[in-house]
Amino acid sequence: MFVYYNPNPNMAHEDDCVVRAIAKATGTDWDTAYMMVVTEGFEQKTMPSINKVWGSRLRKLGFTRHIIPNTCPDCYTIEDFCKDHPKGLYIVATGSHVVTVVDGRYFDTWDSGKEVPIYYFERGE
Repeated sequence: MFVYYNPNPNMAHEDDCVVRAIAKATGTDWDTAYMMVVTEGFEQKTMPSINKVWGSRLRKLGFTRHIIPNTCPDCYTIEDFCKDHPKGLYIVATGSHVVTVVDGRYFDTWDSGKEVPIYYFERGE
């Protein structure tokens, strides 16, 4: 399920998970995704790393946010999410990380499959 993915031009793999996820989900390069988030932060007059900033940008791009059911808050993982979502495009958020899921596979710079998701954005048609 895990696919290594790092569009960062400097091959950095820390602190830019939101940008990497948006780049993958939108089919853009890292610079374009970065500017999307920074522009949204500028428009809202706050930091681009804040969840409401990049979430707002995703909604403008046609994504819809969903909450992960609280049936097993400590045992449901990104791997489980992938099994439950074998088709579609998603950006999945944990408390401290963001990853893109495409057709049941998650794209990241490290194997984050055991992380526990809290919510996700689904790409609309």
